Amino acid sequence: MEITADGATLVLQGDLDGRSTWDVRMAIYDHLEHHGHVVLDMSGVELIDLTALKLIAVATRRAAAEGHHLTLRGCTPSVRRMLHLSRMRRMVEVEHAVPA
Repeated sequence: MEITADGATLVLQGDLDGRSTWDVRMAIYDHLEHHGHVVLDMSGVELIDLTALKLIAVATRRAAAEGHHLTLRGCTPSVRRMLHLSRMRRMVEVEHAVPA
């Protein structure tokens, strides 16, 4: 998993699974300390597992409790499918795709 920062946006590339959740968690929480609204760009994530989805849901809840905001952007079809199947879609905010 590669994580790069572009302002308030964290760009994730690779598989987001149990092996990478610690690094992603630390990046999200660190970014939330410096930005009121953090965007996770998921356009480079093809595989996500339930552990990673739980991490994002908990980070979203924690951000809201601290007066911050966490949004997912560019979710691939497989990420959207996992959000739907796990019912985590109700717990996280996903930007709607803007037509080209």
